[in-house]
Amino acid sequence: MKMKKTAYWITTAWVAIVMAISGSLAIIHQPAMMKGLAHLGYPVYFSNLLGFAKVIGVIVLLVPRQVRLKEWAYASFGITIISASYSHLQSGDGAIALEPLITLAALAASYLLRPTDRIFLLPSSFATATTRENIQ
Repeated sequence: MKMKKTAYWITTAWVAIVMAISGSLAIIHQPAMMKGLAHLGYPVYFSNLLGFAKVIGVIVLLVPRQVRLKEWAYASFGITIISASYSHLQSGDGAIALEPLITLAALAASYLLRPTDRIFLLPSSFATATTRENIQ
């Protein structure tokens, strides 16, 4: 059990660090980040949107409770990472397009290794009603 918790925190920390750094660089319009976004075809204003979304996602991922919001953060980070990989691929960056997939693997591991207090469960009454509808 301790190994699972350690693996969870290592993968979660990896995702949080990557997203916090890239989000912060986007917010402050760091020249290399802006050059990279321009290369991918994104306008300057997209940097602010992406940066703030990443930083907010990191906060949600790390704060206790807020289980429903964590589900959204995981989903949003997944979409962001897949989009980054696809953007690099379409921009002709070759093998660099695979680099974001390392963070995607860490994100998936973090999601699968979450402690039970960080898992969003539907109320049993909702699950029962939904199950009844699917059976009929």
